[in-house]
Amino acid sequence: MAETGQQAGHGRVSERRAGQGSGKREWRILAIVLTGSLMAVLDTTIVNVALPSIEQGAHATSDALEWVVSGYALTFGLVLVPAGRIGDRWGYKRLFLTGLAVFTAASVWCGLSSGPAELIAARLVQGLGAGIYYPAISAIIQRLFTGRDRSRAFGFLGGIVGLSTAAGPLLGGLIIELAGLGEGWRWVFLVNLFIGIVVLPVAAWLLPARHAPERHRMDPLGNLLLAVVLLLILVPLVEGRVAGWPAWSWLLLALAAPTAAALAGWEARLSRRGGEPVVQVDLLRRRGSFGMGQLLAMAYFAGFTSLFFILSIMWQEGLGRSAMETGLLVLPFAAGALATASNSFRFSRRFGRATVMAGIGAMMAGQGLMLGVLIGSGDRPGYWTLAGPLLLAGVGNGLAIAPNQDFTLSAVPREQAGTAGGALITAQRLGAAIGIAACGTALFSGSGGGSSGGSGGGSEAHAMPVLVHSAQAALVVNLCFIAAALLCALGLPRRLAGTSTTR
Repeated sequence: MAETGQQAGHGRVSERRAGQGSGKREWRILAIVLTGSLMAVLDTTIVNVALPSIEQGAHATSDALEWVVSGYALTFGLVLVPAGRIGDRWGYKRLFLTGLAVFTAASVWCGLSSGPAELIAARLVQGLGAGIYYPAISAIIQRLFTGRDRSRAFGFLGGIVGLSTAAGPLLGGLIIELAGLGEGWRWVFLVNLFIGIVVLPVAAWLLPARHAPERHRMDPLGNLLLAVVLLLILVPLVEGRVAGWPAWSWLLLALAAPTAAALAGWEARLSRRGGEPVVQVDLLRRRGSFGMGQLLAMAYFAGFTSLFFILSIMWQEGLGRSAMETGLLVLPFAAGALATASNSFRFSRRFGRATVMAGIGAMMAGQGLMLGVLIGSGDRPGYWTLAGPLLLAGVGNGLAIAPNQDFTLSAVPREQAGTAGGALITAQRLGAAIGIAACGTALFSGSGGGSSGGSGGGSEAHAMPVLVHSAQAALVVNLCFIAAALLCALGLPRRLAGTSTTR
């Protein structure tokens, strides 16, 4: 089972060497895993732009569109912690390659789907693949880099979010522009095939061989209860709106609280018995920044990722603009995120927690200004009136994500790197799923149902200005999530370990 045969030809990178310095090989490995990160995150932003194309080409209803986005985030998040433990035990190289292969194959399935039900199923598998390999990314960074280099590496990882924000909508808009509104959505997924067939062999050659394994036990009951809690929230939010909020939708929401209590009780019991719960009770108790960083990530991603879902539906369905125009709309956000993300590690090392709080504050201010623009412009907001708020929100995004990741994981022992990294990204992905469901409910409820599966976007003849007004309610939901993240930031330590107030 040990991958000793690759040590000579491929140059195994040991933890000892990684701890002493970061050479060219380490940075090449970082480039490979960041490409994997780009693929996983890109498949959120690129799909948001493709939603009207999916509506027209696959005849998807508004609730199906929500499941296409939130279903991916759901399975992505649920598998992260178990996958992190498997990586800690059997090696991150195997984890990365296996997950990326599943993700690539599922992307092809998405592109060849015959209808919305099959597309949703393929998206669930695609999220599963992303969740398998994504814990390897933060774990590899944790093991290959230390100190300032690790902060830089996490800064680059945060920059990937900004890059995907830029590349996703623009690439998606360009693909749909070239392939047409009816079939363009298929190529939005199939593009992953061309990236995957390049990254997989390079990763197999370059990634370091297996480290010394750590023994971990799974928590199947904890995973099941967590999935049930999330479904008890997501199903009524998405399907209850379509069905007119029947009694069963409220019953499911009411059952979420006692099921969450049962999950907490089981996890605490498992921790006392020396087990390894899916919710990291031990890390939450002993390392305050880890628990607060997880809560912050969940709230922030609920209010951040859903922004593009709102903008895509509003701009194409509400105003009849094209997918390419929607890609250009979010360009200021991407520019702001790219400008700050790659250097965010410097700010966090110098200013500590204030960097995260400033980033969240800028995101909140940007979305608040967007809300003001929508209220003040009636049903015809313009590109340039939204450009400034989106730029400010992007600047905040670049300052918030990577520093919070650094703060959250800085106190975690290296032997728990994969598990802790998976837990953090679980919080991000599950927050995204909840945010899409909650904001989608506000968006489509306010429009009297919104998309119905066939009219499509991209022309003023099919515009639904009411969606511009319902987007205001969705932004209010977003702002509540961001405000909660700002409160959580107060629970982070003032400074990263090993940094001083002056430089």
